Amino acid sequence: MSGWVRVAGLGPGRDDLVTDEVRAVLIEATDVIGYIPYVRRVPPRDGLTLHATDNRVEVDRATHALELAAGGRRVVVVSSGDPGVFAMASALFEALENGPAEWLDTDIRILPGITAMLAAAARLGAPLGHDFCAINLSDNLKPWSLIETRLRLAAQAGFAMAFYNPRSNARPHQFSEALKILREECGPDRLISFARDVSKPTEQLRTVTLSEATPEMADMRTVIIVGNADTRRIGQHVYTPRQVV
Repeated sequence: MSGWVRVAGLGPGRDDLVTDEVRAVLIEATDVIGYIPYVRRVPPRDGLTLHATDNRVEVDRATHALELAAGGRRVVVVSSGDPGVFAMASALFEALENGPAEWLDTDIRILPGITAMLAAAARLGAPLGHDFCAINLSDNLKPWSLIETRLRLAAQAGFAMAFYNPRSNARPHQFSEALKILREECGPDRLISFARDVSKPTEQLRTVTLSEATPEMADMRTVIIVGNADTRRIGQHVYTPRQVV
């Protein structure tokens, strides 16, 4: 039996936002590997082994998937959102690069999903309607000095910005620093939106100006979108015009 690995995005949370492609491959799988809350979203069944692990062992998780596939298993590595956006697709290729040469022939496919960033933008209106960038505010895998540089340059370039992992119990101070940087570069009136638990029953959406924003408005379940200079409110929605004058 030929094994394979699929890295699948489960979307932002609501079951009907999982793609048909991902649903089909989960039916074929013999093994599902991922972070504990994501694996819990996959219904158990006969013939399927669920491997739930902690969030800080991404490369170990990817290595396990490649080992299982080399033994003929059909493995799905699950991520939330899209697996290529701050998620498991990159970790899998890191493990592949550092693994034995025979792994290079593994049948690997990355199955896209709806990111939290795009789901949040859709719920808000169209705040990413023009050029934008996504920045992970966690300094677990890169230094804060690099994050600060990217924040400043993205603001100076006029991008709308989406932020992942803005504030955790282990690093509550960093989002305060990010807000300070944004106020310095963008001014107090720039719109900033907080989207928590997007697509779930506990969803919360809030848009304020940078002068009104506080660190406590964000946590690790929040995606933040900062508009550019042209981003505006229209009724209950936020949008960024496509044309730059």
